[in-house]
Amino acid sequence: MSVVHKDVLNAYSLIAPHVVRTPILTSRTLNDLAGAEIFLKMESFQRSGSFKFRGATHAMLNLSPDQKSKGVLTYSSGNHAQALALAGRNSGVSVTVVMPNDAPAVKKAATEGYGAEVILYDRAEETREALGQKLCRERGLTLIPPYDHPHIVAGAGTAALELMQEVPDLDLFFVCLGGGGLSSGSCLAIHGINPNVRILPVEPEAGDDGQRSFRTGTIQTVRDPITIADGARTPSLSPLTFGIIREHAEDILTVSDPELAKWMWFVMERMKCVVEPTGVLGLAGAMSGHVDIRGRRVGVLVSGGNVDLGEVTKFWVVRPTD
Repeated sequence: MSVVHKDVLNAYSLIAPHVVRTPILTSRTLNDLAGAEIFLKMESFQRSGSFKFRGATHAMLNLSPDQKSKGVLTYSSGNHAQALALAGRNSGVSVTVVMPNDAPAVKKAATEGYGAEVILYDRAEETREALGQKLCRERGLTLIPPYDHPHIVAGAGTAALELMQEVPDLDLFFVCLGGGGLSSGSCLAIHGINPNVRILPVEPEAGDDGQRSFRTGTIQTVRDPITIADGARTPSLSPLTFGIIREHAEDILTVSDPELAKWMWFVMERMKCVVEPTGVLGLAGAMSGHVDIRGRRVGVLVSGGNVDLGEVTKFWVVRPTD
């Protein structure tokens, strides 16, 4: 099971009629704060509200007629669930989603709104993988996981591919890291065009399994990290995503929840765009000071905007200009 740059190109050819070519935004205020030119690829404007629709659509379009007739299953805290539910509705394929009972209500409602069956589970009592595999066996469903699948990785990489098509002369690229589907796909897309771009995936401090994996050379795990970046509460990278990231990334960074809240508010207040905490992991990493970006051209992938606006004011906020 492997993925290469050509797979990202093929995925883009297949899904282009179905996805939004999302905008690349800049902010003079942000550039002044960073001392750099920053280009934000806004996947918060993607259908279903995140980059996940790209991989979900790619996987759905690659199903056999028999698989389509029986339906598919996934496990997700929200964004992949919504994306697959919408892709299934567009393709006439039934979708079952295993979702933690503490997932954001806005993501659960959207998933059900797209027509998927949601089955809740308790993180403390069972794993989503075990429950998902059990349901697949019982119902004859095809599993489409959130990140550990070649079609998901290749589809996810098309967002960075679009960025490179418009801004090919980047020096650095920052992207959120959960299970690694987006980061690994982005690595393949970017280095297939410009191998000199320095790629830095970013994860929440509480879920630092990726950083520990990268620095030790073996896959590390974390159990139910407590972070506002709910989309990055994955237990570990997969062999597929870890292998690609380790080959192409310079390092993996971590940022705190207060930093995520700070840059989420910046994007919403100064750029007038709704984003979720997980979505600004890349931006928080770029602005963290862990890597010197001054004088550089910096790409940042903003991965999604599915935030419960009723919960936003509960996030601890420190604005960048404070």
